[in-house]
Amino acid sequence: MVKGVYALVLEGPCREVRIGALGVREFAAGWHIYVGSARGSGGLARVGRHLRLALLKDRPPRWHIDYLLLDPHFAPVAAVTAATDLDCECDLARAIGGAHVPGFGCSDCACPSHLFSRPAYPVPELLDAFVRLGLDAHIATIKNEGRVQ
Repeated sequence: MVKGVYALVLEGPCREVRIGALGVREFAAGWHIYVGSARGSGGLARVGRHLRLALLKDRPPRWHIDYLLLDPHFAPVAAVTAATDLDCECDLARAIGGAHVPGFGCSDCACPSHLFSRPAYPVPELLDAFVRLGLDAHIATIKNEGRVQ
């Protein structure tokens, strides 16, 4: 399996959502960027797992991001991935920075968050962050039916 790092982009309204042990969190209207590591046994196939969960809603939530993927008000619209053996998830989160949901997706590190929000479509900004870290980014856009193109 190809290992790497990714940023999943979701679109959603201003809404409160219960995120497991984090409790209820408020999400701004607009675009949300979740930064994740794909260095485990499944590698970048983890991105496909996220997209299947958003489409099929066939499993209970396990990770913080699963709560948003299971909420019918949030939709994944793009994924930016890069193959790498480097442990750079936190570096990518710092490179993106900005408005965030405290404690989201970072229970195993010292980052303030791995979920960021933007009022405008963030993919060009994400590409720049990947490039600044020396990563070869690939973009997949996601149609409303959950299909990647």
